[in-house]
Amino acid sequence: MVYIMYREERDMDSINTTEARENLAEVINRVTYAKDRVRITRRGKQVAAVVPIEDLEFLERMEDEIDIREAKKALADARKHGTIPWEEVKKDLEL
Repeated sequence: MVYIMYREERDMDSINTTEARENLAEVINRVTYAKDRVRITRRGKQVAAVVPIEDLEFLERMEDEIDIREAKKALADARKHGTIPWEEVKKDLEL
């Protein structure tokens, strides 16, 4: 399943950690109501972002889909090539 997320093109605003702390309510309101994304910087380096919950939920769905796809591949590989018994793994690793 492929998700398409429409978002009009605009630059994500950046503010430093001090500005974010001093204006947290405003940042949250911009993200909540205007659906802005705000990058947080520390010493000029991006360290975090405040994003709308819909963006986070979208990313989580995508991660879940990737995890499921990878798990299915691993199971198919195990069915095709077999598995190694845990006791053998422990012995090989001297556990």
